[in-house]
Amino acid sequence: MQQTGQMVTNERRFGRVNWLGLYTLAQREVLRFLNVWTQTVLAPLVTAGLFMLIFTIAIGPRRGDVMGVDFTTFIAPGILMMTVIQNAFANTSSSIVISKVQGNIVDTLMPPLSAGELVLGYLAGGVARGLLVAVVIVLALWVFLGIVPQNPLVALFFVIVGAALLSGIGMVAGIFADKFDQMAAITNFIVTPLAFLSGTFYSVEALPPIMYDITHANPIFYLIDGVRWGIIGVSDSSPALGAVIAVGSTLAINLLAWSFFQRGYRLKA
Repeated sequence: MQQTGQMVTNERRFGRVNWLGLYTLAQREVLRFLNVWTQTVLAPLVTAGLFMLIFTIAIGPRRGDVMGVDFTTFIAPGILMMTVIQNAFANTSSSIVISKVQGNIVDTLMPPLSAGELVLGYLAGGVARGLLVAVVIVLALWVFLGIVPQNPLVALFFVIVGAALLSGIGMVAGIFADKFDQMAAITNFIVTPLAFLSGTFYSVEALPPIMYDITHANPIFYLIDGVRWGIIGVSDSSPALGAVIAVGSTLAINLLAWSFFQRGYRLKA
């Protein structure tokens, strides 16, 4: 048997792109999280609400304004983006790890799907879940806090790019991990710190120089900052610079995922 991604012959009867296979994989990934919507949509909304409530009660009254807006309004976009990226990561990583643990990853690898189609299929599920979570939280912010996005297209752009970036990281993590505890370690020691230490709950201008530099090396900072500018019109850095860094990071990580699928890295028994 040829390696994963090379199992597709030069003359594919499905054409240059296997649209049917790509659609089927994307549909499977979307239905995976819709079938358990209480865990994948309702739970993130409740978690985001709890973050807002706790920080508003514990810090809000004494914190004062941040960058010209009240603290509750300031942290809302950061919590939104943090929730989006966590769910996008969870969607792709859990799908691959579960398939590997259960031994049915072959059902995804054997069909006539190229490495690029596999990446796009998994991406579709992660981005769809991230977008759905974002829409639900934006509606909640409007209903309960009266926050309406000032630059909705910019916010939408950063949400989509952020979901795509973390979906790619989720694919890479899922390919690396062979067990659930390995995935938990990646989540707890890499993804969660990157999300929390990226300006979600504070302006980076208040950080000491070394933390300031470290934060600016974190691509998730630019995602959160871009969404913040899109929703409330304030940011720590240039949204244009953030867009370039976010898109570059997304392309790089998904190219890495493509290379793993192409070679069958840690996927073949």
